[in-house]
Amino acid sequence: MTFILGHPLLPLPAVMIDCLSTSFRRLAASLLLLLLLCVNGTADAGLAIALNSADGTISLIDTETYTVTDKVTVCKEPHHLIPTPDEKSIIVACAAANQLVFFDPSTGREQKRVRNISDPYQLGYSPDRKWFVATSLRLDRVDLYDPTDFTLKGRLPAPRAPSHIAFDHASEFVFVTLQDSNEVMAIHLGTQKIAWVMPVGRTPAGIVMSPDNRYLLVASMGEGVVEVIEWRFQKSVKKVATDTATHNFQPKGDRRHFFVSNRSVNGSISLFDTRTMTVVEKYDVPGGPDDMLVRADGKELWATARFARKVQVLDLDSKTLKVSIPVGSSPHGVFFLNHAGLR
Repeated sequence: MTFILGHPLLPLPAVMIDCLSTSFRRLAASLLLLLLLCVNGTADAGLAIALNSADGTISLIDTETYTVTDKVTVCKEPHHLIPTPDEKSIIVACAAANQLVFFDPSTGREQKRVRNISDPYQLGYSPDRKWFVATSLRLDRVDLYDPTDFTLKGRLPAPRAPSHIAFDHASEFVFVTLQDSNEVMAIHLGTQKIAWVMPVGRTPAGIVMSPDNRYLLVASMGEGVVEVIEWRFQKSVKKVATDTATHNFQPKGDRRHFFVSNRSVNGSISLFDTRTMTVVEKYDVPGGPDDMLVRADGKELWATARFARKVQVLDLDSKTLKVSIPVGSSPHGVFFLNHAGLR
């Protein structure tokens, strides 16, 4: 008995192999390799996970057929999610349930729960992986955890309504938007103290560091702009109009451009160039686009539509909406493994 590719599950009689022509042998080997990949779980169709904040559920979506394959109850108010650094787990922040829920991103199955995490809203690992940071939107504070066992290491007051976070590349600071006081706060991670607080535009939400580590980009929902801040000097240098209700950022994957969601009912997504600090394109994406993710091949942008109970898939070649996927109520975070990058 001969084993193709050395795999014990796929034996073929040697006489059959000898009878095959050279071209057919190659075809058979290719088909068997594809089968092996499927057996080993590395060539699946692809799974996207979308959080439905108002339902307390997640929708599991086949990324090839754009269909929901399952809907799983998680907890009360799951808002944001992030992968672990090795991307073997997805962490869902369950704000009202005071816990983190871990899921396998390839299967959508729950792995574990970490309880006694007070009101987690937005989450983030520092680039050096030494800190796990969670904002508490309702309780007006920022919590610093040991990322290995989620032991609380520090808690800082952050009035009012700490929302999204970003880190500098050296993992020295974490920056937090204060949504209700129209400010950005910098926390020094080494000392676990507030380094500075500065005013920004109305209702700041998303925040991200520029690829050159020089500027913070802040999404001002109340002004419909991206505010450019030279963070080392706490200086606002520019406001760039995008559209109504500028909300969040997602890298395109080229270390230059960010997609910016404009979370109004009509809705749009802008493409922001960090070299020129200008908006270079805009796409109509209705329903309140919020969190986003780009496919690894750069051909699709997925966005949750908070007001439409959908995940919208934008074709980046044609620059048109490709498909709308019905999900649960108030979809927020979205993730899949085959992505172009997170920051």
